Amino acid sequence: MLLPDTPLNPLEHGQLKAMRLSAAVFWTIATLVSIGPGFGLSTAFDWFPIWLPTAVIAPLGLWSVLIATPARWARWGWAWTGRELHVASGWLARRHTIVPAARVQHIDVTQGPVERMFGVATLVLHTAGTANSQVDLPGITRETAEEIRDAIRDQLTVDPW
Repeated sequence: MLLPDTPLNPLEHGQLKAMRLSAAVFWTIATLVSIGPGFGLSTAFDWFPIWLPTAVIAPLGLWSVLIATPARWARWGWAWTGRELHVASGWLARRHTIVPAARVQHIDVTQGPVERMFGVATLVLHTAGTANSQVDLPGITRETAEEIRDAIRDQLTVDPW
């Protein structure tokens, strides 16, 4: 059981780098795509500056990569108690999910190319039910994800019936 004063572990710094890279790629594409509407609107309306959509999108992208992404990353936390996995995230709507190891039906450790590049992985737990039956814990090392996976697997019985 997680005590109220027990701190949650932060995500690895590699996850922050992965989140920043993903955001930078998205906002770079959005900025390049914004050139088209700016060009189209400036030819349709003489008064419309061609640079306006890009001048709006580019600062949003910079804010997202430099400020919003680190703030999102800092709001994640997790703890493995040996019997439960706690995953907390969010700023306005704070979510703290507790998954008892005995309720887990399926466990995945995933690692996409960006995650591999920065040395992090995602632990995915599947439980019974339809709503909220999947809990993702991104931004931990592959070794940690595999250790938690193995600890949960060890607690599950071979034949529950």
